[in-house]
Amino acid sequence: MVPAHNEVCALPDCLTALLAAAARVDLPVTVIVVLDACDDGSSALADRFGPTVHFLPIEAHNVGKARAAGFSYARARFGDGLTWYATTDADSRVDANWLLRQLTAQADMVLGVVRINNWRDIPAAAARRYLRAYHAKIHRDRGGHEHIHGANMGFAADAYWHVGGFTEQATGEDVDLVRRFEAAGYRIRRDTRLSVVTSARQIGRAPAGFAAHLRGALARPARDSA
Repeated sequence: MVPAHNEVCALPDCLTALLAAAARVDLPVTVIVVLDACDDGSSALADRFGPTVHFLPIEAHNVGKARAAGFSYARARFGDGLTWYATTDADSRVDANWLLRQLTAQADMVLGVVRINNWRDIPAAAARRYLRAYHAKIHRDRGGHEHIHGANMGFAADAYWHVGGFTEQATGEDVDLVRRFEAAGYRIRRDTRLSVVTSARQIGRAPAGFAAHLRGALARPARDSA
């Protein structure tokens, strides 16, 4: 499931990557794009991707509502036959094994990490500063990490509905969902090898989402001289 607000330029790459990941698993996969208050022609992509991808237009201006609407649509349209949900962002591209790693994780929720592969508009010292801070929360020796990204997470459908699903928050909806999974005692796998490419844009769609986090990290005074 992908929430999108005026992402017509990024969505084709995002969806192409998702469909490649879907082709690697033996289960039927449905991709849902929630077009939240889009006025950039994103809906025309339905002609390009055809029946493989479902496009759901809403007017929420809210990423939490958009994610919630996407999974509610999936449940209403396909019933409880869907056993696993996964979500990413429109400016992200999942790896080919993205769904396969989630489905074989033997967990109720899987949380991955993100990587930026284009630092062209970011000063080198600032990029190094961000990467140091990000990798400080990745514990490869223990096989885990401390990050939570709506751009890279999946969970069992029954567990999702048991905890109440995504709340209608303009930001932090991913963190809130994880906290409720933790409180309910569900098994959570924090997988450092489950990675998606995301953009280095500093103006994002959620008020305090990843773009704001990146902007804050890059704005901190540099401590390195190189």
